[in-house]
Amino acid sequence: MQDKHLTLAYSTCPNDTFIFHALAERLVDMRGLAFRIELADVEALNQAAVRGVYAISKLSFAAIGHLQGRYRILDSGAALGRGCGPLIVARGDFDPRRLSDARIAVPGLWTTANLLLGLYAGRQLPVKAMIFDQIMPAVADGTVDAGVIIHEGRFTYPEYDLVCLQDLGQWWETETGLPIPLGAIAVRDDIDLETAGKVTTIIRSSIEYAFTHPNAASDYIHRHAEEMEPEVIQQHIKLYVNPFSIALGEEGERAVAALFARATEKGILPGSNGPLFSTS
Repeated sequence: MQDKHLTLAYSTCPNDTFIFHALAERLVDMRGLAFRIELADVEALNQAAVRGVYAISKLSFAAIGHLQGRYRILDSGAALGRGCGPLIVARGDFDPRRLSDARIAVPGLWTTANLLLGLYAGRQLPVKAMIFDQIMPAVADGTVDAGVIIHEGRFTYPEYDLVCLQDLGQWWETETGLPIPLGAIAVRDDIDLETAGKVTTIIRSSIEYAFTHPNAASDYIHRHAEEMEPEVIQQHIKLYVNPFSIALGEEGERAVAALFARATEKGILPGSNGPLFSTS
């Protein structure tokens, strides 16, 4: 039986709070639906999805690849684009030729960042999972040799005297000619297609509201990103919220399919014939 109030979970990152502010505040047509909302780190959401905790959840594309047949991708709300991929960073004296044998921190085992590291290396490397904002300090103090950083780390890693060894998004774009899929809003497989379609429409309306009223979400965003500088927040939103967030479209779906196919071929994802996208 479908919940009267659907559970909805997304991350505290500025791109998600920007996207979902209008939905959370009921500033758009809710299509007769109501949501119980929770915010958490994306890797915590990835692991919650193993237990099917939330009806609708922000998930890394890597996690969705592990959960095909249990969650389906909605057309709106995704983080996918160009020039926005994870970075491999290290201290300036690190020899990049040692990468395959290095102690590497990643922001979660089921993150797309970890999946891309495996694709770049040609195999899944042994890694140490950390909360994403702990990775740069750990690389800087020598706890690990290198790290794969995401989110605002793209803008702040020089503050830790780190260098970029590889932009994994740029590598992906050169390899495939496609944008890099990072994360999406996914719906649990017991949610019917009509309801999933309404959720997609509400999220799209929430994004369109955010673009039309760019300052409306400011307090909501800052409440969940208290330690982030305002200019970094704006850079974050500009990078990760784009036309693909409104609708994946044919190019976005091709990018997701290519990511899953390559990861399955390398044994990083299990592969599945289950439905991937939720269409009404």
